Amino acid sequence: MTKFLFVTGGVLSGIGKGAVAAAIGKSFQFRDLDVDMIKIDPYLNVDPGTLNPIEHGEVFVTDETWGFNPSEDSSFKIAEIDQDFGTYERFLDKTIHPRNNITSGQVYLSVLLQERAGSYLGRTVQIIPHITDEIKRRIRAVAERDSPDILISEVGGTVGDIEASPFLEAIRQLRLEEPDDRTALIHVTLVPYLETIGQLKTKPTQHSVKNLLSAGLQPDAIVGRSDRKLSEPAKEKISLYSNVPKRAVISDPNIQVLYELPLLFEKQGLGDYLCDILRLRARRPSLSLWEKTVDKFMRADEELRIAMPGKYTQILDSYISINKALKSAAAELGYEAKLEFVDTEPFEEDPEKLERLEDYHGVLLTPGFGTRGAEGMIKASRKSLSMDIPFLGICFGSQLLFIAFCRENGLEEANSAEVDPETPHPVVDLLPEQKEISQKGGTMRLGGQEVLIEPRTLLHEAYGKEKVVERFRHRYHLIPKYVKKMKDKGLTLSATDSEERIVNAIEIEKNQWAVGVQFHPEFTSRPDNSNPVYLSFVKAAVERKKTSSEGSKA
Repeated sequence: MTKFLFVTGGVLSGIGKGAVAAAIGKSFQFRDLDVDMIKIDPYLNVDPGTLNPIEHGEVFVTDETWGFNPSEDSSFKIAEIDQDFGTYERFLDKTIHPRNNITSGQVYLSVLLQERAGSYLGRTVQIIPHITDEIKRRIRAVAERDSPDILISEVGGTVGDIEASPFLEAIRQLRLEEPDDRTALIHVTLVPYLETIGQLKTKPTQHSVKNLLSAGLQPDAIVGRSDRKLSEPAKEKISLYSNVPKRAVISDPNIQVLYELPLLFEKQGLGDYLCDILRLRARRPSLSLWEKTVDKFMRADEELRIAMPGKYTQILDSYISINKALKSAAAELGYEAKLEFVDTEPFEEDPEKLERLEDYHGVLLTPGFGTRGAEGMIKASRKSLSMDIPFLGICFGSQLLFIAFCRENGLEEANSAEVDPETPHPVVDLLPEQKEISQKGGTMRLGGQEVLIEPRTLLHEAYGKEKVVERFRHRYHLIPKYVKKMKDKGLTLSATDSEERIVNAIEIEKNQWAVGVQFHPEFTSRPDNSNPVYLSFVKAAVERKKTSSEGSKA
């Protein structure tokens, strides 16, 4: 029977509940237990696909596409889910289904459309029991589909938020309905250190646990997030006021490598404690393979500078999967990737600022949508190509790379119809099937798709095969007739879809390494198994670093 483990958070958002949940899942994997993950997002969006990355962080794309049917006559396509799923997949090396992302929007929509269809005739539809029953049904449906040993559900936001209240109530009911050894709850809180008095302060944790208790939930363990290890007095105080054993107060300090977190939890006995709480008969944890992965990151010390020109540079989470993919590929080669976001809007006003790109070992042009900063990204592409810096364009970045190449080769007014609907050369335009679509949510070309790779290309050299599956999220694409025009100018069409209708990748022949891919290879990259595209790009960046170092010595 599946055991249910819930992870909640308090004090503030963004303290790392996703990493804690994934690390706990890894602890169970160390014991050869099957783990699945759920992320609960209290916002009213059906999925995060229409959210700005600056507001919410990266939108993660799943391999499978889910047909969400809140009623018999309505259906929504979902493959865009919360960025925490990237953390789950990287830690657990597991592909997770999009139905495992439960949002308030999905829950309320299901209940309201069922009410309109007459499913609740004669009854007043209320938060309790109708919304909470739907939440419990969704959680149990995930458990029933694959019957994992452990199902970990992370609740987004913080305890005390109005939006999260129905989910906490559903969890309270579910814990009441299940036997004591079938559920456990871990609460993640902030334990700040005050420099002025040289002391860790536990009061925010005490207040957070008080909020949790007011919702009828007693935590089984507390994970204290801080910039340093929790002191023994701090642990004793948290234990006393939170009503958990001292051994269940776990320190989560700042660490050099995020993937070390499961090992840190193991040292503190969290895995064994949870197995005791859930009465799991599990083998002794096998840590050696994960320790090798962590050691690879620890030993990578030589700096490799990668520029990431783009438009969502205000928060690190905008490109979190790309960040992790680059760092994993660099670590595999013995380097530490130093990533620097470059806001491209200033390039539009002052092109001289483009000269700074010469200081980097590689340039990755980031994905995105819309017109803001696009012209600066095109200028960054042209400058990078002129300096022969290893260059990788992802999705929107690949489209802008193509525009830059077209402008360099006779089509100076080339553009995307998304950026300039009046351009005389719309070298990037909507996919034909997208032109009839008016709704924005869940209507793009989404999920895992076949990619056919041309022999004797950089992409084929990277993958070592002619057919792969990668994940997509786009409405616009490179127009094939313009790609054909540019072939004589030194452009290589290196990948298409299975019908040879969509251009999936291009390469610039005169450059040492310049590739644009319409797909998102970062979503399938793992800490112990880098995606081939990122590994090939980073290898080219390493070669540039070596060449430039030798040149400076001469």
